[in-house]
Amino acid sequence: MTRRLVTGALVGALAAAFSAGVAAQANPTNSGYWISPTGTPDNNIVRSGNFGDPKISNLCWRAGYWTPAMAIIECDPDLVPKPAPPPAPAPAVIPPPPPPPPPPAPAPAPQVQKITLASKALFDFDKAVLKPEGKAAIDTEIIAKLKDVQKLELVLVTGHTDRIGTQAYNQKLSERRADAVRDYLVSKGVAKDKIETLGMGKTQPVPGVTCTMTAMKALIACLAPNRRVEVEVKGEAIKR
Repeated sequence: MTRRLVTGALVGALAAAFSAGVAAQANPTNSGYWISPTGTPDNNIVRSGNFGDPKISNLCWRAGYWTPAMAIIECDPDLVPKPAPPPAPAPAVIPPPPPPPPPPAPAPAPQVQKITLASKALFDFDKAVLKPEGKAAIDTEIIAKLKDVQKLELVLVTGHTDRIGTQAYNQKLSERRADAVRDYLVSKGVAKDKIETLGMGKTQPVPGVTCTMTAMKALIACLAPNRRVEVEVKGEAIKR
């Protein structure tokens, strides 16, 4: 009995001495565990033996004052706070798509050019047959200018008369004069389906022409501006 007690006392004293030696070697980074005085700084924690069961083998000896806050990953990985995941990479900056190209410029609106030819130059009084000087006037005023039109849409020929005579008579006369100009334009190469003719008779006198004389010859001369043929050319002008 005395031997057992002495032996027990001796074991307790050795354990106390070992514990004092271990505590003296504590490392601030793992001071919650027993430290081996013979270990290296990176492998100095006292561990349990290998008992064939990984659950109870090679475990770190915790000091009596150990708290979960002292846990280190080598001994208690489940108690060590996991490091925060790295921040997600910033999303790739996708440049905005280029702006759509501007819409094409609208095609220029067809231009309308109105040309007035005096009937005196085109026809004899009360006639609808083109005179040579009338044809020359059409060549200069109409045909030459059509060369500047690259897309001809319409040629409108409108005949007018003065107030002498009835409206029915003047209507027919104005139509025959418009047709005579049309036929001459066709003979010069203008497409007939692009030409329209119109007779207005005496319904559209030129504003400002006032004739009050009673002598026929003087009246005819005064009303000359009303006896006319108007040609309107509609088309796209050639770009220069």
